[in-house]
Amino acid sequence: MSAIGIGGVFFRAKDPEAQQRWYQEHLGISADPASPWVQQAGPTMFVPFARDTDYFAADKAWMINLRVADLAALLATLRAAGIEAITDPEWDTPETGRFARIHDPEGNPIELWEPPAE
Repeated sequence: MSAIGIGGVFFRAKDPEAQQRWYQEHLGISADPASPWVQQAGPTMFVPFARDTDYFAADKAWMINLRVADLAALLATLRAAGIEAITDPEWDTPETGRFARIHDPEGNPIELWEPPAE
């Protein structure tokens, strides 16, 4: 017997309601049990990092990675809303896809990932 998927992502927030509104407005992620976020099937990485990793900020215990279908369009929408999005051509490869980083209003890191075309 094994896990069949991620059932939720739970984290502490200073203002949970404001955080949820931000995730709903900018990333389309709902926490409403009556209409939960239903994600598309696809790869999900589950990777513990060393405590001294520099892959994300040392003062954060976690970073969520969200698969996206059109990174360029999402980045344009986020930037238009005043959300800083960081990209680096060195992060992108034909084998792994394209990446960008944003932060939610409480500074939690979010990696956006557009997998390579099949």
